[in-house]
Amino acid sequence: MIELRIPGRGTLQLEHLVCDVNGTLALDGQLIDGVYRSLNLLRDRLAIHLITADTHGRQTAIDHHLNLKAVRLTPGNEAAQKAAFVRQLGAERVVAIGQGANDAEMLREAGLGICVLSREGVAVPTLLAADVVVPDILTALELLERPMRLVATLRQ
Repeated sequence: MIELRIPGRGTLQLEHLVCDVNGTLALDGQLIDGVYRSLNLLRDRLAIHLITADTHGRQTAIDHHLNLKAVRLTPGNEAAQKAAFVRQLGAERVVAIGQGANDAEMLREAGLGICVLSREGVAVPTLLAADVVVPDILTALELLERPMRLVATLRQ
């Protein structure tokens, strides 16, 4: 668990990390260099969940590489499926990371929503739904490794 006491916002007790895959952890179906290492550094503090529409059909290989099993979305209403998954985990205990249009509701629901700028682009509704925006996935994961950076950013 990662506990953050944020002045003006309260305490966040984060137990789950929910990550979109394509555009967030992977580009064109290939895991971004450094993601495996960064996720491994968080496994002792957060339960890691991947959620994907498997746009490029490479999720099985990504699952194998990360030693995780992603939740595959069914076509249609993917944004609602992602948000429902976050609620099922207990939204206030979730940090969610994404960048696509179907990630906006998930970031809005989560106790902490992080939008990553991606070479795929960023959907404006997702950008606006986030609590924090970072330049890339490695920076997002580093914030969770060094959570006092989040306190400094989110304090009011």
